[in-house]
This record gives sequence, C-alpha cells and structure tokens, in this order.
Amino acid sequence: MPAPAPNPYAAYLGGRDPRDLLADTPRRIASVVATFDAAAFGRSYAPGKWTARQLLVHLAQSEIMFQGRVRHALITPGFVVTPFEQNDLMALEPGPDGPTALACYEGLRRFLLPLVEALTPDQWDRTCTHPERGPITAGDILATMAGHERLHLQHLEIIAGRRDAVTVPA
Repeated sequence: MPAPAPNPYAAYLGGRDPRDLLADTPRRIASVVATFDAAAFGRSYAPGKWTARQLLVHLAQSEIMFQGRVRHALITPGFVVTPFEQNDLMALEPGPDGPTALACYEGLRRFLLPLVEALTPDQWDRTCTHPERGPITAGDILATMAGHERLHLQHLEIIAGRRDAVTVPA
C-alpha cells in the first residue's frame, strides 16, 4: 500500500504527538479568546482574512467535518473522504457569535478525546482515501486536525496582540 500523503499542516505540529495537541490546543485557544472584548471578535489577523469570530466558526465547522471523517475511516471499509471548500461552508453557514462557536468547538472536542485516547495502533493506522491526498489513515486525519488548529491558534494570538506573525515551528 502506498505511503499516506503528507499532512499539509505537519509543520504546525512542532514534532509533538497529535494526541497531546488535540487535548491542549482547545484550552490554549479558549485562553486567548478569554482576553477578547466584544470588538476583538470583529478583528482580523491580516487584511482580507477572517475575523476572530469567523475563525472560531471555522474551527467548529472543521471539527464537525474532520470528526465525521475519522469515525467513517474507523468503521467504513474503503471509505473515501469527501473534500469541502471552507469558504463555501462559511458562506453557507456564517454561524453564531464567537463565544457560541468556541463553545461548540470545545464541546465537540471533549466528545472526541475519549475516542482518540482509546484508539489502538491498528485503528490509528486504519486507511481511507482522500481524493486529493491519496491514501491516508485515521491518524493522519487527527494529525491534520491538530496542525490545522495550531495554525489558527496563531491567528487568534495575532488578534489578541500576543504575536506579530504566523511562524512555523522549527
């Protein structure tokens, strides 16, 4: 079987175990967002980019989509991932206010973590197919989730004034 395609967000994992990041990153995001006043949810990290509220809606939407992929990969032999266009999803469902989107994202993650912690090595390596990336595993999907949200954590930190730019961990 061919090797899984590279995770497009691998650099944001910083060499850490995705399981640890999946547990840690929502807490870090919540900590950053806790410093926001109402105006901060309307600010963007760069001209023409999503606002803090939109980033939180995107994280909640992505959590729904990625969790479905993981569960299907684990239970559906021959599962083929359905890609989605994030901007189309945002336009379809512009979403709630920032705190509500954050609560949704956090709740969905709390629901996922016991499954992640219980995965056997065989389940972590359960293969499915992504039309654009080729064969990937349930673990690859989880690692993509972890890296993806680490990138958006940096965007929220920029909005909060905690950093000046996005960096890729060395």
